[in-house]
Amino acid sequence: MGRNSGLGQRAAMFGMMTALAMIMGYVEAQIPISLGVPGVKLGLANLVTMLCLYRMGPVAAALVSVTRIVLTGVTFGNLFSMLYALAGGAVSIIVMILMKKSGRFGPTGVSVAGGVAHNVGQLLVAALVVENAGVLWYLPVLLPAGTVAGTLIGMLTGTVLERTGRL
Repeated sequence: MGRNSGLGQRAAMFGMMTALAMIMGYVEAQIPISLGVPGVKLGLANLVTMLCLYRMGPVAAALVSVTRIVLTGVTFGNLFSMLYALAGGAVSIIVMILMKKSGRFGPTGVSVAGGVAHNVGQLLVAALVVENAGVLWYLPVLLPAGTVAGTLIGMLTGTVLERTGRL
């Protein structure tokens, strides 16, 4: 039971984190936020990604993020929503991994960078899809929104990690 039990525990944790991220994303979809710009969200599912990053490592965090985006896209979305989410999620997780790896930032800084990177990644893909850089005019609203959401998610992540003895 030695070596395989650790793999089984890791697989169970991965499944649980993916399910939790999907639930958080669904809950977030039920909360109406309207700042006049599409795409402004709290990023509740990113709380799970952040916890994975700090507790399970960068590979697990990236896999949970991509798995959640694909499963949510197939279940509740469409091809375009999945494309935008994958672009934002990929840029976000890369930035968060690099920020954490640098050792210079705590969970709040890592999360803020991830929130902003997510918005930038989505807008860049949107500009490519619609073949119009005009969508970049959303940046003045999305960057502060990503900063605020990233701050809240980062602070919450820090609190969870402290209370579980993982920070």
